[in-house]
This record gives sequence, C-alpha cells and structure tokens, in this order.
Amino acid sequence: MTTAQTETRTPTQTRAYRDGRLVAEAFPLAEVSDHLERDCTVWVDFTDPTADDLAQLEDELDLHELAVEDALVGGQRPKIDHYEGHLFAVLYDVALDARSGVLTTSEVKAFLTRRALVTIHHPEFDVAHLAATYDQNVELAAHGVPFLLWGLVDSVVDRHSAATDALDDEIEGIADDLFDPAPRTVDVQKRSFALRKSLVLLRRVSAPMRDLVATLLRRDLHDVDPVMQPYFQDVQDHVLRVAEQNDSLRDLVSTILDTNLALQSNRMNDVMKKVTSWAAIIAVPTAITGFYGQNVPYPGFSEVSGFVTSCVLIVGVGGLLWWQFRKRDWL
Repeated sequence: MTTAQTETRTPTQTRAYRDGRLVAEAFPLAEVSDHLERDCTVWVDFTDPTADDLAQLEDELDLHELAVEDALVGGQRPKIDHYEGHLFAVLYDVALDARSGVLTTSEVKAFLTRRALVTIHHPEFDVAHLAATYDQNVELAAHGVPFLLWGLVDSVVDRHSAATDALDDEIEGIADDLFDPAPRTVDVQKRSFALRKSLVLLRRVSAPMRDLVATLLRRDLHDVDPVMQPYFQDVQDHVLRVAEQNDSLRDLVSTILDTNLALQSNRMNDVMKKVTSWAAIIAVPTAITGFYGQNVPYPGFSEVSGFVTSCVLIVGVGGLLWWQFRKRDWL
C-alpha cells in the first residue's frame, strides 16, 4: 500500500519543528524518521487511523505493540502508560449540547517519544483548534515535545472547563425556573436528570486528569523542560478547578431535585388546604338544609321565618368560615 493511498483513506496532519521554527508540514509518514534524524520535533495527527496506518508509524517510531493495540481499541480509561522509549496517553475531549443538556465525549490518544508527538482521535475532535494553539504559542516551540504535549492537554482541559461553565449556566437557569409562578415540574425534573448524567460523565473523564497531569509534572519521558513547568502547572490548576466545580455542581443539582420535591409537597399542601376549606364551607349549607329538612315540628317549621332563618344561617356561617380561612391564607 502506498503512502498516497494511506493518506487518502486516513486524514493525517504532519509538522516538523527545528530550533523553534516550523520547517516542514504535510509530509508523508515515511519521512517522519528522516525529520527525526535531522534533530526535528515532529507532530503527527491521525483521524480514525487503521491498523496499517499505525503499523507504519510503529516502525518509524519504534512503538510498543501493546500501546499500538490500545490505540486501536475504544473505551480506554483516561491514563498515561510508560513504555521503554515512549509514553502512551488517553484523554477525552467533551462537548455539551446546551439544548438537550447531553454531554458527548471523544477519545484522544497520544504517543510521546523524545522528539515526536502522535495524536489519534475521531473526526469530532477540533484538531484545527489544537493547531491554532501551536501557532499562537510558536515562541514555545523550541522546547520540543513538552510544548506539543502541553498544547494537547491544555486544549482538552479547556474543553472540560468550557463544558463545566456551560453546565453551571444551565443549572442556574433551572434554579431560577424552580420558583417560576407557573411551575414546570416535569421540565425541571427532566432537565435536572439530564444535567446530572452529564456531570457524572464529565467527572468520569475529567477526574483522572489530575493524576495524569501530576504524572507529567513528575516525568514526561523522564523530564519536563523547566521552562514548560509553569505551563503544565497552569493546566493542573485548571484541572483542579474543573474537578472542584464539578463536585459543587453535582451537589447543586441534588439540591435542586430535593427542592423541587419539597416545592411540590408545599403546593400539594396548599391545594389540600383549599380543597378542605371549600369542603368545610360547602358542608355548612348541607348541614343546615338537612336539619331544616327533618319531618318533625321545630320553631319555624312550615313557616317563612324558618326558611329565612336557614338562609341567614347558611350565608352567615359560610361567610364566617370563608373569612377565617382567608385570614389564615387557606383560600
């Protein structure tokens, strides 16, 4: 299989940096080793590669077969594995659909050697944003692979942070809807449940990033360039912020669900008070007319005065009950 056929089947992006300058890009995979021999730092990006694609790269970079196997299998947990001569990392890009509140994730895998970074991802990953990150921080390119790795991790963590902020806004909107004069109980419950699922999923892919970034700070391939240390520490701060915000939002969603149930209970109590109050008022004329309907002599029996007395009692006692219930806010 020729290189041209491989590139036609699998979208790739290649770059080579030397002394902090971009010296080549869009070159075939077969030339990766040539650029490495010229002391270049190389970035290779794959979109849904096949086994043949990675087999070619395995020969070029001397990658471990187990790491290559993991790169082809989906559903890996976020991690960083150390092999002789290279690292293999798994991260997750995220995106939130604000309309439905559903969070989607996409695996991003990376091989790191001393002078090469290989990224592997699905089409939904915004590789153009990653390339823009490299272009906007070209002054750091002289630091080689640590610079490329920082750009990748920073882009992924930024997506986590953006999703967390979006979830925060959505949850605040739900909190406002709780006290809407026209209650939307079902909508609040459905939305809260969807956002809670998204928060659980976000926590599942973002929480391991703390250990991953901490590992990179302790060792990249053996060392993180001292100049890049502050940049990785900044990423670590963002990771911790996402984790802490995620925990607080999960607590807030739980509070919203509990509050919603409490409000429903209060509304039910109000309804029951009103129904009971009206039932008590209606019981008054029923009792009086029942009494006056007895077929026995009593004061006013078969006389107009008895009818008037019953009407006065109905209106008077009913009005008195209505006033008392109204005074206690039961009506």
